[in-house]
Amino acid sequence: MTGDSPRLTHLDERGRAHMVDVGAKPDTDREAVARGTVVMQPSTLDLVREGGIAKGDVVAIAQVAAVMAAKSTAGLIPLCHPLLLTGVDVKFELDQADRIGIEVTVRTYGKTGAEMEALTAVSVAALTIYDMCKGVDRTLTIEKVRLVRKSGGRTGNWQALDE
Repeated sequence: MTGDSPRLTHLDERGRAHMVDVGAKPDTDREAVARGTVVMQPSTLDLVREGGIAKGDVVAIAQVAAVMAAKSTAGLIPLCHPLLLTGVDVKFELDQADRIGIEVTVRTYGKTGAEMEALTAVSVAALTIYDMCKGVDRTLTIEKVRLVRKSGGRTGNWQALDE
């Protein structure tokens, strides 16, 4: 691409995938927040709330899965840089009748952001909930996994318009 046209940074001038060199970038505080939802039958959510899922405490296990996923992102997504995470916070919302909301905040101090870590953590938490509840509910769906906010780095702060 030429001129001021935007280009995908993970592609070289020949269109081949490569890991971006971030060595010259300054270290900055960075934070990324991602969210997603697992929709289920109200009776399934009741079982989750009551601890009635045979595989165990759904929320506790999904929380651990989210943290592990954030820490493992570079091993799952081919062109992600390994990051030293300074914090991972996982929140679940069980206030609605038929869904569990998931929010993950990932913090780091470094040369590249933590968006992929936050998105991976939400995705794996949702998959964990799905796995633990699928025996009682085949209607489960994972919806709207998305980045809602990020801060730090060259591009500064960003927030989704619908948040």
